[in-house]
Amino acid sequence: MFRPMRRSKQQLPHEEALAILQEGSTGILALSGDDGYPYLVPLNYLYVEADEPEALGKVYFHSAKAGHKIDAIECDPKASFCVIADDTVLPDKYSTAYKSVIAFGTVRLIEGNLAHKALFDLGDKYNPHHEDRTLEEVNSAEDRCAMIEFTIEHLTGKESHSYRKQREQREQQE
Repeated sequence: MFRPMRRSKQQLPHEEALAILQEGSTGILALSGDDGYPYLVPLNYLYVEADEPEALGKVYFHSAKAGHKIDAIECDPKASFCVIADDTVLPDKYSTAYKSVIAFGTVRLIEGNLAHKALFDLGDKYNPHHEDRTLEEVNSAEDRCAMIEFTIEHLTGKESHSYRKQREQREQQE
């Protein structure tokens, strides 16, 4: 169902791809927008590891309750999500050093306790150690906020040639 990575030598180990997703702060959610045009939106997010060994986890986003993103989700639940961990332009090499992940899966709107917990955990990710303040914000925003759950079905990570070469050199030294 999902294509294999063409440049498989640049594919990151699964654990490293998950770490990028876990540690990132902003990603780009891609949805099917109006008239078949792709609709991409940068978002803060929360990644939650899966309980089951075969599952890849979930990503949570907050949103206004109405708008292009919500309309797109209601029309087509298929989505992808990209996080770039590094993006360093190497001018003298006419290249870029990068590490990134792309997740494919489905999105849905969630409500109730699951939405409340996801919104709290999202707030706690970006403002840790302030649980009381985060809870106040969540309680005040909950009525005007929608929560989106992205279930990951396929995940790939990729690194640039320069990072791949560094990895190979480290492995040779070990």
